[in-house]
Amino acid sequence: MSLGLGAGLSGRELQDLYVERGDEVFPPPPSGFRGRLRAVWRNSLHYLHYRYDRVALETLLRERLGAGTLLGSSKVRLIVPAFDGRHSEVFVFKTPHHPDYKTDRHVPMVTIGLATAAAPTFFRPLERGGYLLVDGGVWANNPVMLAVIEALTCFTVESNQIDVLTIGGGDDPYIISSRQIRLGGLFFWKDAIFAAMRLQSLAATNQARLLLGPPNVMRLDPPINEKRIELDDWRRAVEGLVPAAVKSVAAKGDMIAEQFLVTPAQPYTPCPE
Repeated sequence: MSLGLGAGLSGRELQDLYVERGDEVFPPPPSGFRGRLRAVWRNSLHYLHYRYDRVALETLLRERLGAGTLLGSSKVRLIVPAFDGRHSEVFVFKTPHHPDYKTDRHVPMVTIGLATAAAPTFFRPLERGGYLLVDGGVWANNPVMLAVIEALTCFTVESNQIDVLTIGGGDDPYIISSRQIRLGGLFFWKDAIFAAMRLQSLAATNQARLLLGPPNVMRLDPPINEKRIELDDWRRAVEGLVPAAVKSVAAKGDMIAEQFLVTPAQPYTPCPE
């Protein structure tokens, strides 16, 4: 989403892009008995292989972002997290909004999109310049503190001058089951990554509120679902998350407008090379 905004796409265009063409990246199985069989087969293969080829994703990114569009041409300031699996280090792409940021401006937006979308087991990591790049969500599932620290270190602002609107994709609680307590073992704790991701998100939001003050950090999340919506479940995401997002924004629309839409932001001008 952030790269789309940087490329000049509107929020509406980005929503329509996912709703109308997301199934090209995450093709759902057909309905009916054959569809269920295919889903079982695909889920079984997922234990041994990446679930999707990134060709469809790359094609869509090239079409909508522009194959030659560089990060340095972004219309807004951006920081995009990834993870380098070759050197086991965090990796953050940044627009040239500070004089020290000189190299990322020459990286194509499509490359950054493929890197930050390379969710483990779903897409192959992206190899680039000696790095092996994976989805930044493995360490910054909620990157709100990256933005807050960036603002405080790159610009002459006080913490009480920063207002944050952070948008989540859902907040599903992770409840430890009786079987996990009683039996333990890797099989019963295999989904503990969801606990880590949720708690990282909660901690980041709470840290931002402690640093800036609770009124300065607004968090939007859709309601909790009885059944978790998987990362690639395009059909359920379109049917459930899009209406939930509209409802969530409507409930806080006046607050969002008052806090974020009254005073125009200063135009972003990249630092010269």
